[in-house]
Amino acid sequence: MSAKIYSAAVLGLEAEIIEVEADMGGGELGSFSLVGLPDNAVSEARERVRSAIKNSNLEFPKVKVTVNLAPADLKKQGSSYDLPIAISVISALGKFKAVTDSVQQALFVGELALDGRLRSVHGVLSMTLAARLNGFEAIYLPLENAKEAGLVTGITVYPVENLKQLYSHLMNVELIPAYCSEELDLATAQYAHDMSHVCGQEQAKRALEIAAAGAHNILLSGTPGSGKTLLARTLPSILPKLSLEEALEITKIYSISGQLNSGQALVKERPFRSPHHSASNVALVGGGTWPKPGEISLAHRGVLFLDEFAEFSRSVLESLRQPLEDGVVCVSRAAGNLVFPAKFILVAAMNPCPCGFLSDEEKPCTCNQRQIMSYQQKISGPIIDRFDLAVEVPRLEFKKLSDESHAESSAVINARVELARQKQADRFEKYAILTNSEMSSALVKKLCPLDAQTKDLLEQAVRHLALSPRAYFRVIKLARTIADLADCANIASEHIAEALQYRQSLKRT
Repeated sequence: MSAKIYSAAVLGLEAEIIEVEADMGGGELGSFSLVGLPDNAVSEARERVRSAIKNSNLEFPKVKVTVNLAPADLKKQGSSYDLPIAISVISALGKFKAVTDSVQQALFVGELALDGRLRSVHGVLSMTLAARLNGFEAIYLPLENAKEAGLVTGITVYPVENLKQLYSHLMNVELIPAYCSEELDLATAQYAHDMSHVCGQEQAKRALEIAAAGAHNILLSGTPGSGKTLLARTLPSILPKLSLEEALEITKIYSISGQLNSGQALVKERPFRSPHHSASNVALVGGGTWPKPGEISLAHRGVLFLDEFAEFSRSVLESLRQPLEDGVVCVSRAAGNLVFPAKFILVAAMNPCPCGFLSDEEKPCTCNQRQIMSYQQKISGPIIDRFDLAVEVPRLEFKKLSDESHAESSAVINARVELARQKQADRFEKYAILTNSEMSSALVKKLCPLDAQTKDLLEQAVRHLALSPRAYFRVIKLARTIADLADCANIASEHIAEALQYRQSLKRT
């Protein structure tokens, strides 16, 4: 006898439907073969499935069992095939004849413990979306994954505790209640750091507000202990509230990477990723034998903070160039190409020299000119060119450190940022982008007209600062964001002047 059950395999950020076919008879009695390009975790499912079926007081076939995972040319990985393999084996014994249609219209996902309990798996959101897209009516999965799957409407989610419970449900003995989705509330995002915690540094705060409003990349430079890291950590608190679409994008990435906290269904906060400067190319960009998203994808729609920027290896920093331009990262392997989203705000922090006190007025720098040049040249021109803003974070005077008056809170700044983002949403309603930083050069020409006085100022800047074509358009996009914050319909010369001020600081880095 034979039976067919459906499951799903995660490829990149999407999932593909997998047919799990079980056949009995022929060959050595009691043997259990698993074919269809399984990895070690899938191959080991034979022992987990056999023990789980027996320990659930169910019958395991005494004849040869062959299970095929189709399509056979697609590599299968992970432990999520345990449940569909077990159900296909039981179904091949003819146990579910009365409910054949309901079994065929459902997707099965989950890892089995030896006693038959179901353990959670990664990538459930992608699998549930694939199930709905392919017309499946229901999905059976571990209880711990039910909240995540419940984010998808239009498909019935059945949370399963163990194999015995699922068997009783499929035999119509004791039905499992369908999961009832909870109302989503994205307004409950909480951040540990607030702008009011930062003493002084008004210029840096202004630059961060502009960066948040238009999703621009920013470089912070200054002496050790001046507050660069704290400033960077406050940036997510002034970013706009996540939309449901953005939250689902981020949740899908975190689910596949196994980064969702226990019991967490939806990521409600803007991501803040801060990899150590010893991180490898694969850790930052993504990849591996079974390609997974890297830090830049985990920072999607949030912030990627690279502290001690000049200490990262040059090859790692150069790998950021394409994602910073395109908003995606392409991971190419022999088996094929995968594309991961990577639209993030890059915040980099560095000292001006090896000792860190080159720009300090109180403590003298101990580095010679050669050391300073060598340190600063660790960062290539093309990488520097991809920053929109650079700001110096100086040592704070005692007066500002001891000032007990409250600075502007993140909530106040966030309100201005939200208004600026709303103007951008209206502007790009007909285009597939969200922020000013995502505009192409063609869109800049179309949507950002400049008057004669503003063009003259920009022309002088191109000559004196030797701006590249990329930098030219980035200045206009930054000026457009400054104009949005000022509630101005058109870009004026003062907006261009402020944008050029930050670009000039990049030339000194």
